[in-house]
Amino acid sequence: MCGIIGYVGKRNINEIIIKGLERLEYRGYDSCSITVIENKQINVHKTVGRIQKLKEIASKQPFKGSVGIGHTRWATHGVPNEINAHPQFDCKKQIAVIHNGIIENYHTLRQWLISHGHTFVSQTDTEVIPHLIEQYYQGDLLTAVQHALKLIEGTYGLAIICTLEPDKIVVARNGSPLILGICPDNEYIVASDASAIIDWTRKVTYLADGEIAVVSPQGHRITNLANEKIEKNTEDVLLDLAQIEKGGYPHFMLKEIFEQSETINDALRGRLGVEHGIVRLGGLKAQITVGSKHMKASDFLNEAERIIISACGTSWHAALVGEYLLEALAKIPTEVEYASELRYRTMLPDAKTVMFVISQSGETADTLAVLKKAKEHGMVVLGIVNVVGSSIARETDAGVYLHAGSEIGVASTKAFTSQVIVLTLLSLFLSQKRHTLSDQNRKEIIDSLQEIPSQVKHILTKQDEIKQIAQKYFQFNNFLYLGRGVNFPVALEGALKLKEISYIHAEGYPAAEMKHGPIALIDKNMPVVVIATDTDDLIYQKVVSNIEEVRARSGNIIAIATEGNDQMKKLASEVIYVPKTRGYLTPILNVIPLQLLAYHIAVMRGCDVDKPRNLAKSVTVE
Repeated sequence: MCGIIGYVGKRNINEIIIKGLERLEYRGYDSCSITVIENKQINVHKTVGRIQKLKEIASKQPFKGSVGIGHTRWATHGVPNEINAHPQFDCKKQIAVIHNGIIENYHTLRQWLISHGHTFVSQTDTEVIPHLIEQYYQGDLLTAVQHALKLIEGTYGLAIICTLEPDKIVVARNGSPLILGICPDNEYIVASDASAIIDWTRKVTYLADGEIAVVSPQGHRITNLANEKIEKNTEDVLLDLAQIEKGGYPHFMLKEIFEQSETINDALRGRLGVEHGIVRLGGLKAQITVGSKHMKASDFLNEAERIIISACGTSWHAALVGEYLLEALAKIPTEVEYASELRYRTMLPDAKTVMFVISQSGETADTLAVLKKAKEHGMVVLGIVNVVGSSIARETDAGVYLHAGSEIGVASTKAFTSQVIVLTLLSLFLSQKRHTLSDQNRKEIIDSLQEIPSQVKHILTKQDEIKQIAQKYFQFNNFLYLGRGVNFPVALEGALKLKEISYIHAEGYPAAEMKHGPIALIDKNMPVVVIATDTDDLIYQKVVSNIEEVRARSGNIIAIATEGNDQMKKLASEVIYVPKTRGYLTPILNVIPLQLLAYHIAVMRGCDVDKPRNLAKSVTVE
C-alpha cells in the first residue's frame, strides 16, 4: 500500500527521496510527494499520478535541506487529489505527517479536535494525526506523538517532521511495516520497505508494533508509548539490487515470469535428499513452546491432527493446492481460509491443530491479524513467506522461506510457484514422518520435482506461440477458466491474473460446476480456458466432456494440455502444450502459460502491467 521514505543527513535529499519513492512504486499508489524542511519551513511538492511527474517538478525546483520525507499514497479515505495526498498538516503547517494504514476512530477524533478549534481541509483519516500532535505539543515532539498515538485506534506506519524541531524525524509503527536504515556519520533513512534503503545502506533495524523512533544527526532512540527505551539489534539486508531492476525486460512481471525456473530451483535447493528420497525443511527444526513443553516445530507438526492454512489472493490459491497435497500425500485433514474472513470468525483451536499463514510480503494485514489472533488463542502458527525479516516471518513460531527474491510486479507470479513448491515439500516432509507414502513413491515424486525447473524453462520457450493466441483474444471482455482437482486452484489463479492486469472480467470454476450456472454465459464471445493435462484418466475424461459441452455452445476453447496429446488439437481452438509430470506437480507447470497469456493480453490492451489500477503489491491495510 502507501510507501514511506524519510532521510536525515547531508547528501542530496532530492535524489535520495525520489530514488526511494521509485523503489516503492511497485506497492501501488495514486499520488506522491516530497517534503523537506528548509530554513525552518516545510516545503512540499505534491502531485496526483506517477512519480515521474513528481521527479520533473522536483528537478525544476529542487529542495535543499537535511531532513525530508516522501510518500506514495494509495487512497482509502478521500479521492486521489492534491489536497488528500500526503503529507497532512496541523493548523499552523508546522507539523507534517505521512501515513500508511487506517485510523478507525478518525471521525470521533476529528469531531473532538473541531470542538477544540481545529480546522480540517482534507477528506483523509490521516489529517487527525498532525492535529492531535499539535494539540499535545508542549516543546517536545516525541512526547506529543506518544500522547497522540495513545488515542488512535487502527493501523499506522508514520513519519513526522516539525519546523519547531527541524533536525529530526519521528517514526512510529502499529501494523504497518517500518524499517530504520543506519548509514555512517549519523545519517538515517526510514522506509516502509527495504528496497528503498539498500541503495544507501544495508544496516537496518526493524521496528515492531508499538515502537517509536527518533532520528537526528545526534543519533537515534527507540521507545514505546510509555517512553521506555528499547534496545534493538541491527541486521544486514540481504536483498540484491539486481533483483529490483528490470534487467532488460519491458516489465517486472515478464522478468519475474522468466525467473521461475531459477526461483523454483532456489526453493528446492538444499531441501531434497535425492539419493535417499527424503525432504529436509530446516526452518521447521526451530524450537517452539506448546503449553509448558518445548519441542521442534516438525515434531509438533507430526503430532498434528488438523492443519488450517490462512492467506489472501494468490497466496490463497497456492494454499488450495496445498490442501490437495497435504491430504493426498500426508493424509492430514486440511482447511484453507481467507484471512480477511477468518480474522472475524470464531476461532476454535485445539491442542492438535496447527495453523500455517502464507504471504509473499510477510506484511499482509489480514493474514497478520489472523496470525496474532491465533497466537492469542494459544495456537501454534507457522509461516510460509518470501521476505526475510518481515512481520509475519518474525511473529510466527517457525516456518519456511521461499527464497524467490524480490517480487516487484504487483501481479504475483514467481511467488505463487515457489509457494506451491514449498507446500509440496511440506507434504512430502510430513509423509516421510508419518509413513503415509512408500519410500519408492516419495522418491519418484522427488525425482519429478528435480525436473520441474527445466520443464518450466521449456514452457517459457513457447512465449511467441502464447503471444499469438493473445493476439486473437485480447479484445474479448469475458473469460471463463476451468480446472478439476488440484488444477481447480490454477483456474482461479489464471482468472485472477487476467483480471488484475488487463481489467477483463474472468472467472475460475471447477469444471463440473460449469453446468450449475456459468454454462448460460457460453457463446462465441466467451473464450474458455481449460486445464486439460492428463493427470488422471478419470479426471481427464471428465474434462474432455466439459470441453465437448463448451464446443456444443460455440465457445472458443484455449486448452492447456500434456505434450503428445493429439486428441486435444481436434477439441480445442487453441492448445498450449506443457511437459508431462506427476499429477500433483502439474499446477506448477500449468500456471506458467496462464501467466504469459494474461501478460500479453494486458500489454496488447495498453494496460500498465506492473502498476495495475487500484491495486497494491502488499495489502498492508484492511
